[in-house]
Amino acid sequence: MRLRIVIVSVMLAIAAIAVARAERQEETPLRAPFSEFPMQLDAWRGAQRPPLAQNVLDVLGLDDYLMRVYKRGDREYADLYVGYWKSQRQGDTMHSPQNCLPGAGWLPVSQTMMSLPDPRNPSAPPLSVNRYLIEKGLDRQLVLYWYQGRGRVIGNEYMSKFYLMWDAAWKSRTDAALVRIVVPVDGKSKADEDRADQLAKAFVNVLMPALSRFLPD
Repeated sequence: MRLRIVIVSVMLAIAAIAVARAERQEETPLRAPFSEFPMQLDAWRGAQRPPLAQNVLDVLGLDDYLMRVYKRGDREYADLYVGYWKSQRQGDTMHSPQNCLPGAGWLPVSQTMMSLPDPRNPSAPPLSVNRYLIEKGLDRQLVLYWYQGRGRVIGNEYMSKFYLMWDAAWKSRTDAALVRIVVPVDGKSKADEDRADQLAKAFVNVLMPALSRFLPD
């Protein structure tokens, strides 16, 4: 009985500390704005996408975002979107691409997790990101997306929410970004999917190191 009281008391103390820390003013590190993000990433050259409409920005609650298409040669391209939130305390939170794609007419074909070597540190554990294969009519696309910020790259939606609460309590930070890459799939064979996978991985290899200035640890 006494041990149970001690355990409950300790848990209540930890919870009280977490709540007190969560109410502190956020300590978001300085970051470079996406307007300074390089147009050239190795062999990939970028072009600006049209800006989001104001009503869309009002719904998303973004503090900064990046929308570009990067091309390598004449036929290879990767569509890039990065949405950044300085704080997620006031109801402005990241929206999963799973909610947006069906509304745009794209239907999911398959959903898996993809493991990628971390191009920022080859000796680090591999990264795990979401891999979606989608189609609309005769068109197919491969979508990779993940949540990045506060020193983490997370594919799992639930773990992203867990670390959001954890970091709000212990780091006084809720800043983060959704990173999404879309590449074309030029057919319906396994070989076509494999080529799309390799194209997406090649772009991630040059994108990830460049994001460090814009999504601080």
